[in-house]
Amino acid sequence: MTSALVLLGYLSGSIPFGVLLTRWLRGVDVRKGGSGNIGATNVTRVAGKKLGAVVLLLDALKGALPVLLAVRWLPDAPVVHVSVGLAAVLGHIYPVWLKLQGGKGVATALGVLLVLVPQAALAGAVAFITVFALWRVSSLGSLAAGATAVGTSALTAQAVEYAGLSALLFALMLWTHRSNIGRIARRTERRF
Repeated sequence: MTSALVLLGYLSGSIPFGVLLTRWLRGVDVRKGGSGNIGATNVTRVAGKKLGAVVLLLDALKGALPVLLAVRWLPDAPVVHVSVGLAAVLGHIYPVWLKLQGGKGVATALGVLLVLVPQAALAGAVAFITVFALWRVSSLGSLAAGATAVGTSALTAQAVEYAGLSALLFALMLWTHRSNIGRIARRTERRF
C-alpha cells in the first residue's frame, strides 16, 4: 500500500499541466518562452493570467490529492503522508514524461502543505502575496513563502514529520531556485 501511494504521488506530481494546457489551448510550448519553466509564473508570462491561475490550481491539486488519499487510507502513518507529499513534489521537479526537466515545485508543495499543515500553507501564501506585491519578483515571493512555511510548520504541525517535510521542501526550493537566487543577489532577476 505504501509503495503504491508513493508511486501515485510521484505520477500525480509529474503531470506537466503547464506544458499540456499551453500546448492544447494556445498552441505554444511554454518551455520555449519566458524563463522556459513549466510552472504557473511562466505560463502567465507566455499564455496569460487566466491560464497561469489554472495551472497554479492544478499544480497545487496534484500535490494535495495523493496526500489526501494517503491521510484518508492510512491516518496514523505520518511517514507515509510525508513520503507521498515529497514524491509529488519530486514528480513535478523531475517528471518522467519530460526527461526529468520539470518545474520548481512551489505550487505542488503548497498543495501538499495545505493538506498536512494548512496554517503553514496559508502563512506561506500570505508571505508570497506580500513580497510579490512589494517587489514584483515571483522567485523572491516563493522563497519568502517557503521560509515562512518552515517557521509556521515548526510551531503548528501536528507531527514532527510534517515540520521536517516543510524544511525539506524549502531545501528543495532553494535548490530549484539557485539560479534565481544568484540573479536576486546581482539584482538582475526579472520583475513580473
